Amino acid sequence: MQKIVLIGIGILMSLSSLAQPASENNWRFVVVGPAQEPLAGATVSLLRNDSSVFKQAITDSLGVVQFSVATNLSLTGRISRIGFQTQYLSLGNETDRVLRTIVLQPAEATLGNVTVTAKKPLVQFLTDRTVVNVDASITNAGTSVMEVLEKSPGVTIDKDGNISLKGKPGVQIMIDGKPTMLAGADLQNLLSGMNSSQIETIELIDNPSAKYDAAGNAGIINIRTKKNKQRGFNGSATVAIGQGRLPKNNDNLQLNYRNGKFNYFLTYSANLNRQFMDMYALRTYYDVDNKVTSLLEQPYYTRNRGNTHVVRTGADYYLSNRTTLGLALSGMSLQRHNTGEATAIWMNEQHQTDSTIYTSSLNTSRMRQGGINFNMRHNFDSKRELSADFDLIHYRIRTAQHFENRLGTLSGLPDDASEGDIPSTLRILTGKMDYTQRFDKWTWETGWKSSRVSTDNLAQYYTWENNGWVDDLNKSNHFLYTENIHALYTNAQATLGKWSLQGGLRYEYTGYDARQLGNARVKDSSFSRQYGNLFPSVFVTWQADSVNSFTVRAGRRIDRPPFQKLNPFVFIINKYTYQQGNPYFKPQFTWNFELSHLYKEVLSTTFSYNLIRDYISQVFYADTSTGLIVYTEGNIGKMQNYSLTMSTQLSPTPWWSFNLQGTANHKIIEAQLWRKYRARITQASFSLNSQFKLGKGWGAELSGFYITRAQNDIQEVLKPTGQLAVGFSKQVLRNKGTLRLTVRDLFYTQAMAGLTDFLQTKEYFKLQRDTRVATLSFSWRFGKAMKQTARRNTGGASSEIERVGTVN
Repeated sequence: MQKIVLIGIGILMSLSSLAQPASENNWRFVVVGPAQEPLAGATVSLLRNDSSVFKQAITDSLGVVQFSVATNLSLTGRISRIGFQTQYLSLGNETDRVLRTIVLQPAEATLGNVTVTAKKPLVQFLTDRTVVNVDASITNAGTSVMEVLEKSPGVTIDKDGNISLKGKPGVQIMIDGKPTMLAGADLQNLLSGMNSSQIETIELIDNPSAKYDAAGNAGIINIRTKKNKQRGFNGSATVAIGQGRLPKNNDNLQLNYRNGKFNYFLTYSANLNRQFMDMYALRTYYDVDNKVTSLLEQPYYTRNRGNTHVVRTGADYYLSNRTTLGLALSGMSLQRHNTGEATAIWMNEQHQTDSTIYTSSLNTSRMRQGGINFNMRHNFDSKRELSADFDLIHYRIRTAQHFENRLGTLSGLPDDASEGDIPSTLRILTGKMDYTQRFDKWTWETGWKSSRVSTDNLAQYYTWENNGWVDDLNKSNHFLYTENIHALYTNAQATLGKWSLQGGLRYEYTGYDARQLGNARVKDSSFSRQYGNLFPSVFVTWQADSVNSFTVRAGRRIDRPPFQKLNPFVFIINKYTYQQGNPYFKPQFTWNFELSHLYKEVLSTTFSYNLIRDYISQVFYADTSTGLIVYTEGNIGKMQNYSLTMSTQLSPTPWWSFNLQGTANHKIIEAQLWRKYRARITQASFSLNSQFKLGKGWGAELSGFYITRAQNDIQEVLKPTGQLAVGFSKQVLRNKGTLRLTVRDLFYTQAMAGLTDFLQTKEYFKLQRDTRVATLSFSWRFGKAMKQTARRNTGGASSEIERVGTVN
């Protein structure tokens, strides 16, 4: 398979030098801001006379985009980017242009007495990704990033916070193009602590090009934070107060000042959240003849009090029109305080109670993060660009646990008690350089990236014996880990008439060293591994006619074991449930194949096939003699995934618009544990967002999602779940302010339940969190930009411009 793809890339790069047919015009545009800085990520659309989209593309890092168009077509150009006014220009039946420069003005620039604000669609279906515009949804107000993700198209989240994309687990989470390097509870805490008002867009890239890291079997979710480069002093503030069974509060402040060659920015957010989890589990034990021997009933209730503070500040220096230097500093402080009460009721096969154990627990966790980024962008000319980024990020995480167990009574001295002190540090150092070269008919990219990750994890456990704390050396652990990844890539793309071609190849070398320091009962041990792999990617798009395009994508991906999960130490969940790392499991590799069809801008259909080898899954082991369950992760076999995704967005009336997405998956999982497993399941997920303009600055929204019976891990099947949300908004203070009132999980249906199958053991579980929340939020945009002369060329599509703000 690798040889076939490499031959295809070679053919692609050879074809890229061929001339286009004589009947095609080659239109090239460069999109820049008021200071002539290139604007990457701008959407350039060619519109027919009925305002439907003929072709659409995203500007590259140089702000450049290119189209091949038949000479007999008369079109209108629409250029848009978040934070800037949408601009229209009549192209007519023009001949080839070497370059045409479009200057976008900052959003809400004044044109006479009218404020022009471009309407942001909630979801944009682009050739290589789906983009979610967070602020475009009323019901996103006052939520966390995790809550926005769970209602994003094709995204599902299980009870442990693991994220899947289009039914595939193993998603690489990035923030502003940089991997978080976190997994499990640490990643869940990070995303739950981030305020959605910090976020501009969420990019869902299920088949990335060679320019991106190869990590992520299911692709990449890139969370882009807001950035404001408007001249002058300006900013925004958001205050959100929520009430479920427990209160919540999310606040955000953004400040920006740009004058001359400097742009300064500061973002601060605070998330104060109280949460609960009500969980019920019933574990049934069997003998070798599959007869019930005993049962363990475990109701468990926890209350969580948490606060998160995030700050980001820095400056950009525009050394010249061609060169920009940047410095960014970031910091985060996260604290969680969790108290729990659990009951373990042992019963015989007749469901008669044998004994009852009451457990009280106290868990506190703190995460501190600090980071610094240096970046540089230099445009040699309109065709060549060099960029560089260097990052240093440091995490300090500390968890403290305390458990007390009492037999048959809630009061009195505990029969046994245990404590855990689990500090860890994580240090990430990355550097990367990218070079882009545009030729007449094609574009070439190449680059390098290196990263070094080192972590130091200490787990110290104690038990209460003879009126004092004694070291529990069987569970205590000290784990040191260092990982180096070096990558090189090349990528080429070309347009040949109705065909758009892209091919790339990425090489990544990985080496890691790990050591577990011993103690009086555990031997010192170490292990290391080195491997290198090629990751090809190919994209071919055919513009069949003016309304239909077809795209084929293929690529190879990798999921490396999270270094936290290579650590063999034991983490106590409760008296009868432990979590343990696995130092022996390997990376999993995935081949992704896709065929997609796009009709205008209203209907997208994608069929995909994924083959995962050395599939990583949660694995549960049961000790029937003690009742203890230990779960870990490991390579169990392979998984095949067939999926069909359909997305549509329509505006049936001027006051009503909606988008709907559905994904159906058929999974085949083959595994070898204590016996051979073969699981087949067909599952689906749906998401809906419907928006209404009610007039006089009022808007309303109805949104929700539903997930059918589903399976990601070989031993665990989840029952259906979903939720419905409703929201209202009102523009105030001359459209500088927005009031929003939302209710999430209106009917309180977002419970999670399922069944886990162990060796001679089965467990039913159900958990409910504080998901039904009413939130009142107020956002205010303030400041005054330096005066700009705003040019307005509406062409034949002026009805697309929203004059008095947006529905949200």
